[in-house]
This record gives sequence, C-alpha cells and structure tokens, in this order.
Amino acid sequence: VQLQASGGGLVQAGGSLRLSCTASGRTFSGYTMGWFRHAPGREREFVAAHHWDSGVVDYADSVKGRSTISRDIPGNTVYLQMNSLKPEDTAVYYCAASRTVLTRAPSSYGYWGQGTQVTVSS
Repeated sequence: VQLQASGGGLVQAGGSLRLSCTASGRTFSGYTMGWFRHAPGREREFVAAHHWDSGVVDYADSVKGRSTISRDIPGNTVYLQMNSLKPEDTAVYYCAASRTVLTRAPSSYGYWGQGTQVTVSS
C-alpha cells in the first residue's frame, strides 16, 4: 500500500483546509485510516481515525468539533476537513493505515504517507 497525502498549506487562523490521502496498490477495505500530526518539539499526535468498512470514526479532543474525517470509497481516498484552524494546529500531517480497528496508537499503523505541511498563521 502506498499512501499519498495532499492538501496542506498556509492558512490564517479561523480558516479551513481539507487534507486528502489516496491509496494505491490496494483498497482501504479492512483497514482503519488515521491522521496524525507532528509539530517541532512535540510528540507525534493522533488526530482522527476512520474504520473503512464500518464508517465508525474517532477524533482527538484537540480537533473534535472542528474536524471531520470522511471517505470516498470509489476514489479510495480519505479526507480530513479541518475548520476553525488555530496556530497550534500547525504541523506536518500524515495519513496512515492500520489493520487494527479504530486504533490511536501510531505503532499499530503499518503504512504511512509522506506528510503534508499545515501552517496556521495568527
């Protein structure tokens, strides 16, 4: 499985971005798709997860209510819509795939995309 993340950029506080993650090599069926972020000087942080087959989702408290994770089954793509962005959302965002159902643990994710930079200016 190869994951290609895109959609990052520079946005003002209060703005929105939609990140995309497309898989090649196989479908996401049977996987949990997760988004993580890594800011300088901080640990890699779970953001959101989507169990592909059931549609069940999970969000970190830091983004709950401001973000929506969704999937496009034919397009084999998972999205992370982020609204009301804050400067503390600035990070490199990674998508990842896991065979463990709806896990937040990075170690459970065996496939990772290359990351996309999100920068939120104040």
